Amino acid sequence: MKHTIFGIHITHRTENVPAVQACLTKYGCNIRTRLGIHDADATQCSPSGLVLVDVIGPEVEDFYDELQTLKGVTVKRMDFED
Repeated sequence: MKHTIFGIHITHRTENVPAVQACLTKYGCNIRTRLGIHDADATQCSPSGLVLVDVIGPEVEDFYDELQTLKGVTVKRMDFED
């Protein structure tokens, strides 16, 4: 079984997250697991964040390529095979 994980780092979240969310929605059927991480407390929310997604399917390369075109986004990937 193959596992591909994207680490999506987003800067200036309030400005850039709508485009990221649209991309995640577009490829939603290819996302097996999604985890969002950002620093927050009772008084502030971090201006950047990290989303980890475990992805599947033939559209994975298109998904990765599209994420790389988004403003304020850096994408890294890990590929694992049994």
